[in-house]
Amino acid sequence: MDTQTATQGVPIKRLKLGAILLARGKVSEDELDRVLRLQAASTRPEKLGSLLTTLGVVSARDIAQALAVQANLPYVETSAFPEMPILEERISARFLRDSRALPIEEDEDTLTLAVADPFNDFVRHSFEIVTNRQIHRVVAVGTDIDTAIERLYGGGRTAVGSMSDGDLEARIDADALGDDIQQLKDLASEAPVIRLVSLIITNALETRASDIHIEPFENRLIVRYRIDGVLHEIESPPKRQAAAVISRIKIMANLDIAERRLPQDGRIRLRIQGKDIDLRVSTVPTMHGESVVMRILDKGGVQLNFEKLGFAPDILAKFKEALAQPNGILLVTGPTGSGKTTTLYTALDELNQPDVKILTVEDPVEYQMAGINQIQVKPQIDLTFASALRSIVRQDPDIIMIGEIRDLETAEIAVQAALTGHLVLSTLHTNDAPATINRLMDMGVDDYLLTSTLVGVLAQRLVRTLCTHCREPHQLDAAVAKEMGFSRVTADPQPRVYKAMGCTHCSNTGFTGRMCIAEMMPLTEPIRRLIMQKANAGDLRRAALGEGMLPMYDDGLRKVVAGTTTVEEVLRATREG
Repeated sequence: MDTQTATQGVPIKRLKLGAILLARGKVSEDELDRVLRLQAASTRPEKLGSLLTTLGVVSARDIAQALAVQANLPYVETSAFPEMPILEERISARFLRDSRALPIEEDEDTLTLAVADPFNDFVRHSFEIVTNRQIHRVVAVGTDIDTAIERLYGGGRTAVGSMSDGDLEARIDADALGDDIQQLKDLASEAPVIRLVSLIITNALETRASDIHIEPFENRLIVRYRIDGVLHEIESPPKRQAAAVISRIKIMANLDIAERRLPQDGRIRLRIQGKDIDLRVSTVPTMHGESVVMRILDKGGVQLNFEKLGFAPDILAKFKEALAQPNGILLVTGPTGSGKTTTLYTALDELNQPDVKILTVEDPVEYQMAGINQIQVKPQIDLTFASALRSIVRQDPDIIMIGEIRDLETAEIAVQAALTGHLVLSTLHTNDAPATINRLMDMGVDDYLLTSTLVGVLAQRLVRTLCTHCREPHQLDAAVAKEMGFSRVTADPQPRVYKAMGCTHCSNTGFTGRMCIAEMMPLTEPIRRLIMQKANAGDLRRAALGEGMLPMYDDGLRKVVAGTTTVEEVLRATREG
């Protein structure tokens, strides 16, 4: 329990949540003021704690600890939660979920209750009436309580059917299996485990998940889906099934199930519900077993269309102008998971013509494209980006796509390919378009080579797209709109923006799918002169803005005004950068 006081001489329970977070160093005054103004401007204001976590300013754990301080109650972690349900026959799972409350300990006279909202007296009174006991409350993270309720009482809306099988549970004991690989193979090949793994994968597809995470811990096995970039925990199989489930996945991916000490990578190809699905499988050893992540590559689900990906017409026009160059380097930048590869595939799809030869070097090859020669990097046999590039320039390609420029050697070969008449497309991990120049120069690429070969840089992020069935409009306060820069994208001093609500069409998330926000920086003569002067990223950015580059943040604000995403999503995406 955290017992840190908030300020001098003031009773903790009288302090506001924002003051506690400020005193504990979890939020700055500027951040708090900005969020409070955003809260005040909303027609249906969220609680401050919820808004702070949605915007990514503080973590859910920080909020729970601050609420505990505010209410002068103990804070507990999940280690305090029970292994077996308490009062299962007297209290429904639905009431527990609605109340976000979890009984964690009981005796004849008292019941200890973990709550997400310590100021909801209705919950305390309800439990007093039902149990006829004195209620001792403690504070826990709301999502931890939700997960525990699903694990102990079941029946959650994100459950993936029945994740347990009585016959199988009676026979599997992961600790007893030890190193008996043959027994693991036998169990992994039996119908209950096959059904269970199929159920996990099928439900992931139905919920539009991009990744499946299977993580063993000391007392439980956790299964999570990443949906629209956000992880959601689902009802998970019992811990005793972990070894069999993970072994089944490794067999499907042609991995060595006897090797549990080293990371492994594999691939599963399936046809589910009439669609061809590729699963990219990664396993790593952890303290309590092997953690498995499966990236879902739905060949029919990817939309190779710039407009559907969310590219604004003015940004797309500049990007296509760079694509039309006969030679040079065009880079797409952003963090992992920002849609860079999809953007490059979309560009290749447009460039793919019978009179054009395209070669790619990728790690891994995510989508196979007809008419394009794709090479999979294999470092174990010394087939790296650099070594593959040396060979493919002799294959007489017109266009070369490099999955990622990771080092100076790869960058130098890309530059040489561009100088010898090839159009080179690639990705790089930088926060914005102007910073890419400095990143390449830090790698060791000479400034005169950059100005001779680089034709443009596109930086992008992904934001979640609002569900059109349940989004709700509200008018933004003029002062908030001005401070956030809406005047740069709309003449309306109080623009109408939308809020995510949640309905059956979007699984109560408020969002369906994702779209990109981007900024495109063509290499104009003023920017080339600055590169030769070894200007820093700030100077390059000012020059790019002067040359007409629309910042990524402003592109996001345009999408907020258009009703396709929320202010919170744009702030989260640009803040992560």
